[in-house]
Amino acid sequence: MEITGHTMEILQDPFGLLGGNRYEFFLYIDVDEEDELYTENGLLLKVIFSGDEENPRILQYYFIERATGKVLDFALEEEEEALVKEYCLNNLSEEKFEEE
Repeated sequence: MEITGHTMEILQDPFGLLGGNRYEFFLYIDVDEEDELYTENGLLLKVIFSGDEENPRILQYYFIERATGKVLDFALEEEEEALVKEYCLNNLSEEKFEEE
C-alpha cells in the first residue's frame, strides 16, 4: 500500500464537546493488482484523526472506491495503520507550520 496524496480539513465542533482538534483526511492509495484491496476504480482511505498533542491517533477510517464512492469493508493491518498514523502526523505538522 502506498499513499500518493491527500486532502485534509479541520472538522468543526460548534458545541465544544470534543477535546482537541479533529481532522478528516482523504488519502489517495495505490495497491498492487494482486492485493485484495485492488480496484480498477481507484481507492481512497477516509481517516478521522485526533490531533491531540498528547495522544494523536486514528479515531476512525474506512476504504472508499474512488470512482463510485462505495465503502469497502476492509481493515488496515498493524503496519499499515502505523504508516497512516505517521503520514497524518507528518502532514498535520506541515499544515500547522504553513499556518504560522
